[in-house]
Amino acid sequence: MITAEKQKAVELYTEGRKLYKMMDFQEAVSLFQKALDVCPDDGPSKVYLERCKYYLENPPPEDWDGVYVMKTK
Repeated sequence: MITAEKQKAVELYTEGRKLYKMMDFQEAVSLFQKALDVCPDDGPSKVYLERCKYYLENPPPEDWDGVYVMKTK
């Protein structure tokens, strides 16, 4: 059974992913951070939070397809 906290984190993550795909990185950051406030060990939210921060500093091209390409290992 999933806990109420984990369910809330999943909901916040899901909404954050939608915003990420729409290139609304600032709002996505907010949702991923809220997900981590509820569930600090949520790996996917951590990953997408960092990606959003990266894209806020280095915006992707207008025709971006949502795929993150690693530049370093």
